[in-house]
Amino acid sequence: MEKETAPERSPSPTTESAKDEDTTPQQSDQDVAATAPAPLEPEKSRTALQTAVLMFALCASVFLAALDVTIVTTALPTISSYFQTSVAYTWVGSAYMLSSAAATPIWGKVSDIWGRKPILLVVSGIFFFGSALCAAAINIDMLIAGRAVQGLGGGGLLTLVNICISDLFSMRNRAKYYGFIGMTWAFASAIGPILGGVLTEKVSWRWCFYINLPITGAAFFIIAFVLHLDTPKTPVGAGLLAVDWLGSISIAGATVMFLLGLTFGGVIHPWDSPIVICLLVFGILLFLVFLAIEWKVARYPIMPLEMFENFSNIASLLGVFFHGMMMVIGSFFMPLYFQSVLGATALLSGVWLLPLALSLSFTSAGTGWFISATGRYMDCIRFAFTFSVLGFGLLYDLPLGRTWSKIIIYQIICGLGVGPNFQSLLLALQNQVKPHHYATVTATLGFTRNLATAIGVVIGNVVFQNSMLKQQAHLNDSLGPKVAKMFSGKNAEASVFFVNKLPTLQREIVRAAYYSALRDVWITAVTLAAAGLISCLFIKGKELSKVHEKVETGLAAEERKARDRKAAGEKVSDEKVAV
Repeated sequence: MEKETAPERSPSPTTESAKDEDTTPQQSDQDVAATAPAPLEPEKSRTALQTAVLMFALCASVFLAALDVTIVTTALPTISSYFQTSVAYTWVGSAYMLSSAAATPIWGKVSDIWGRKPILLVVSGIFFFGSALCAAAINIDMLIAGRAVQGLGGGGLLTLVNICISDLFSMRNRAKYYGFIGMTWAFASAIGPILGGVLTEKVSWRWCFYINLPITGAAFFIIAFVLHLDTPKTPVGAGLLAVDWLGSISIAGATVMFLLGLTFGGVIHPWDSPIVICLLVFGILLFLVFLAIEWKVARYPIMPLEMFENFSNIASLLGVFFHGMMMVIGSFFMPLYFQSVLGATALLSGVWLLPLALSLSFTSAGTGWFISATGRYMDCIRFAFTFSVLGFGLLYDLPLGRTWSKIIIYQIICGLGVGPNFQSLLLALQNQVKPHHYATVTATLGFTRNLATAIGVVIGNVVFQNSMLKQQAHLNDSLGPKVAKMFSGKNAEASVFFVNKLPTLQREIVRAAYYSALRDVWITAVTLAAAGLISCLFIKGKELSKVHEKVETGLAAEERKARDRKAAGEKVSDEKVAV
């Protein structure tokens, strides 16, 4: 039988709440506190040391999941040479991305059934096993399989950490802890290429994966002994029957097909090839099937559609989508600018990207403290998108030479724009739903961000390649057809390190071509930032409560949610009939 848990809302003695500039009054916490005993808030039941140790473990988990997205980028040439195959360039990165994105929506609902802590430990174990497979790989197939397993665990780590924080801290107080998570994610993503390059050059490419094992193991044991959350005694068989298998399989299949289409397009197959078109079209169609399943079939849906009845939630997810696309364009194409226009090596381009990474990291942490102190998350969202428009607009003015003042300052402004929206948009989404939806909306946000980053890379690549194609006639005249072909549309990114080997005059011509193409990419990023700024106008500001609202997990809680959904649907039907 499932363990009895406390009621969903457990108010604390603290009733003060800060209001956002657009706030609307909510039900008085004093009214609830007057009629029920006030248990100690979870934050106050832990010592500062316990909270610090627990956040260290959670941040370490996020650090590794984010690190493994980028740490292999500088190791890929060595890995390809070791296994004597070019397959590594496409699949070592893509396998992680595909499995991570496909599994992200599912982890939230699974944790609703079995509880947060057991599932967090499970995904930590999966990530550990995948890392061990990669480190011990004896052929490229084993390495790719290991990366896919890593992605399953990595996607779960990012989602479950955010969900656990929502269960551990009140809406107002969790902002600063989300700030730490955002800072960790940004720093890990930026340091990944540098660390990967150093490990590959000084030790072995295998240490890009060995490094995960001791850190994951330490985080596992800290979480096992320090994380205290109510865990329902859900039987394995009953839990498996409760999983929304139709929804899980359809969303995973749709995600894999769509992202494979994006991965193949313009690289392995032309965009107009039947394979790419079928993957993209049937991926979208299967996603529509998934929505139909969630609407009419699933008893315990992994993505309850009632969360989209509030237009503010749709606007928040649109903000996440535009934020993800512009962020990945900046982090993906700034190193290309350093390498192609300024002649940096792959490792050096990672070092030169630190102003963006550090400003993004510290801004994310500072935003968390600001929201916890003031409750004004809408200010942060608007500030972030405004600075994103300014920052990416300034990238259009990046120099052809090494004018460091512009290079550093423009990156810092971009970081000020990107950093705040890691946690601000998550809080805006969570603040508009009932506590029992925190896990599913958090997983939905992670899924949206994964899609956005994949689509953002493709959009940036298409714009860049088309711009290089427009300059092909000029390059033919200046370089000759044979050399110019190396820098044609789809070949331009792969040939970036040949630029420095050209004679001086030809090198300057090619650098100018890259510079012009990248300017078109920055315009695209500005457009996405502006779209995000428009979307935030439709996000509702709402009071951030300091009262912690306890969330029940387990089959009994899922059954209550199912009955509530059914009752709400019947009420809407009755109202339509009455009209």
